[in-house]
Amino acid sequence: MWRATPVLFCAAVTITVLIALDELYRMALPPARRLEHYLAAVIGAGLVPSLYLQEGLSSGALAAATLGVAILFLFSYRTIETVARDCATVLLGFLYLPLLFGHLVLLRGLPQGREWIFTVFLVVMLSDTIAYFVGSAIGKHRLYPAISPKKSVEGALGGLLGGVAGALLAKFFWFAALPWLFATGIGLVLGASGQIGDLFESMLKRSYGVKDSGRIIPGHGGLLDRLDSLIFAFPPAYYLVLWIQ
Repeated sequence: MWRATPVLFCAAVTITVLIALDELYRMALPPARRLEHYLAAVIGAGLVPSLYLQEGLSSGALAAATLGVAILFLFSYRTIETVARDCATVLLGFLYLPLLFGHLVLLRGLPQGREWIFTVFLVVMLSDTIAYFVGSAIGKHRLYPAISPKKSVEGALGGLLGGVAGALLAKFFWFAALPWLFATGIGLVLGASGQIGDLFESMLKRSYGVKDSGRIIPGHGGLLDRLDSLIFAFPPAYYLVLWIQ
């Protein structure tokens, strides 16, 4: 019997993935691929409920979506030189958003799932915030100038410390029984994952020649710009929690 709250939560995640996929495909696909863009966004978002319904179903849904996209591009290509690239872009979107960010739905289904979701948000938020302030204050060594010229090694190290601080706060408020060493490890892993997610999305935007993924949030870019760190943080969080339970 479905409970209302998890179903509504899954619906909210599905809508979020739909919007983020729309932003990704708007950046990556040419205007002539508008039909494929919209169809792929809907198909990709539809993969999220398969994670909620049954984990085993998700592999079948992903296989069906991949076959569907392959057939769509096979019979609708316009330029043979670019069709493989466009098809690969769509499939990358399926892995990047429904699969990775969809782990949020799986995490919600675990015991104390809501607390773990709050923990991921807290870790990533503090990691991003402290990385920014440390980098602004003392950052001198560029971390990855080809991808994100403003990020520094010092800021990245500060971000790891911020991640640890977030995990320790979560231990204090929600997970008193969690060993200190394990909480520290969670903070380091999720803090690093969030920073890698940020860099990956920056790489995509530079590759596509855009500054922001969209304009859904005035002054802050698109929804994908806000999710980038979380996309890479939820999968390791889910498997770490499975490991300790």
